[in-house]
Amino acid sequence: MALILKPDPEAIIRAVEVLRNGGVIIFPTETVYGIGADLRQPQAIERIYAIKGRSLDLRLLVHCADESQVKGVVREIPEPAGRLIDAFLPGPLALILYRSPLVPDIVTAGGETVGIRIVDNPYFAAIARTLGAPLAGTSANLSGAPPTNEFRAIDPEIIARCDLALDAGVAGSGRPSTIIDLTRDPPVILRAGEIDPAQLQAVLKLK
Repeated sequence: MALILKPDPEAIIRAVEVLRNGGVIIFPTETVYGIGADLRQPQAIERIYAIKGRSLDLRLLVHCADESQVKGVVREIPEPAGRLIDAFLPGPLALILYRSPLVPDIVTAGGETVGIRIVDNPYFAAIARTLGAPLAGTSANLSGAPPTNEFRAIDPEIIARCDLALDAGVAGSGRPSTIIDLTRDPPVILRAGEIDPAQLQAVLKLK
C-alpha cells in the first residue's frame, strides 16, 4: 500500500526520495491525478505500465516543471511550439515534439516523438525541480477506466500498487489536457481537452 501524504514540504522530500529509489508516485496536476516515475529510470517507468495494466504500445507523457526541463527532453523547440509555450504553459496542454536521446524508448514505444507537458501545479513543480528531472507519467487510473481529479475517487488498487501518493483532495479541472502534434505540418490536434482548439489555432495562425 502506498504511503499517503498531504502535500507539504516534508511530503515533497519524501516523494523525491521515493522517485530517486526507483519508486512510483501518484501526484496532483491541474487536470487529473497522475502516476509517474523518474524519467531517467526505465525500470521504474515499466512499473507504471504494470500498475495500470497498460499496453507497452501506449506512450506516456513527459511531465516537466518548466521550459528548461522541456529543453532537455526534445531535440529542439520549434517556433510554433515556442508560441504555444508562451501562451498556454504551464497549463493543460501537451505538445508532441521530436525527442532527445535522454528519453527512454519505453516512454515513446520506440517512436521518435514524445509528448511533453509543463504542469501547472505547485506540488508537482516542487517535486520535479527537487528531483532535477521530469517524470514520465499518465493518469492515475486502471487502463480503460476514466481518470479523476479527486483523490478519494482513485481506484484503491492503483494506490496499493504505488509507493507514495499525494492527497491534495480535488486537485484539478477533471478534464484531460489537450494534445497537439507539432511534428506535422500543419500541426494536428490529437485530443481535445481543457484548451479550446480555436485558441490554439489563433496562436498558431491556422485557418
